[in-house]
Amino acid sequence: MSTIFKKIIDKEIPAKIVYEDDDFIAFEDIAPVAKVHVLVIPKKEIKNLDNATEDDIMLLGKLQLTIAKIARMLGINEEGYRVVTNINANGGQTVYHIHYHIIGGEKLGVMA
Repeated sequence: MSTIFKKIIDKEIPAKIVYEDDDFIAFEDIAPVAKVHVLVIPKKEIKNLDNATEDDIMLLGKLQLTIAKIARMLGINEEGYRVVTNINANGGQTVYHIHYHIIGGEKLGVMA
């Protein structure tokens, strides 16, 4: 599966990267919905949570901790932030490579 996110991971197209390690890359969203809007993507290609398997448990757990680490780096952890992942068409997923949005830096409205 070759997506725009895979091209960012492979440095084929530019992105404003805010964090990277062996397993994940995080970069600024090109259409932010808040003052801070960063996407966090595993370098392993997984379509979405619906396609994750038992083999992905450790990676997905590490992803949660990495999201919190990035929020602290961005200075939005104290005031709060939202973490969102979209799954399939009705869930709003447009790029079929699992990714999480970190959204914050301002007061967010009620979502659910």
